[in-house]
Amino acid sequence: MKRRDALVGRAGPSLLSGRWRGALAAFALLTGGCEFYHYEIPSPDRLWHIIPWFDHMITARYVRPYETAAVPRYTPVGTVPVSGGEPDWSAEWTTGKATTADALRNPYAKTSDARPSPAGPDVPMLPREVDATGDTLYQTFCAVCHGAAADGKGPVGPRVGAPSLLTGRARGYSDGYIYSIIRYGRGVMPRYGDKVYLPSDRWAIVNHLRKLQGASPAPQEPAGAAVGIPPAPSATGSTSARPR
Repeated sequence: MKRRDALVGRAGPSLLSGRWRGALAAFALLTGGCEFYHYEIPSPDRLWHIIPWFDHMITARYVRPYETAAVPRYTPVGTVPVSGGEPDWSAEWTTGKATTADALRNPYAKTSDARPSPAGPDVPMLPREVDATGDTLYQTFCAVCHGAAADGKGPVGPRVGAPSLLTGRARGYSDGYIYSIIRYGRGVMPRYGDKVYLPSDRWAIVNHLRKLQGASPAPQEPAGAAVGIPPAPSATGSTSARPR
């Protein structure tokens, strides 16, 4: 009997000792405090209305940029249309009329007025970035059919009947006509307006083509070979798709 009491004494304080009672009381206080904090103290989100400074912030003076058109709106180029977008003349194009196409003004042409840009390889000195853009886009989208030199000898050009763009006919088209073919397509050529969707990029391709034409002499052709072909819808059906 004495041996058992000695072992219990060496094992530590019993559950009824003062130390255990204090620990249990502290635990109960802490758990009860959490309940009180979460359910009795109001959330700060419910107290903003009683702070005057926050209450009148809604009436404070600040800039309202969309209230008036006098406030300039600067956005990154190519992200937000601010001029209504490019007009769509696909309905006219598919009926064989090139009135609007021929009247388009090439922003990189030598002429500075609103007259149609001259046909043929009369290409001005272009900014380096425009020249590089036209070269890159032509090699990406056009050379596969029309050839890197625009001679119609691209990898798949003979298979689909892609014409040479060095002929008198191609040289005789206005810049706006070639621009419209790029945008809407014609015959076996699908539209590329949904791929080359920036007008400036399409004009860069037009000017690169004029550059290629200027680097190659006009071929000897029979009379009447240079007569242009009227506009027409693309045989792929892509002209009637949503224009870009």
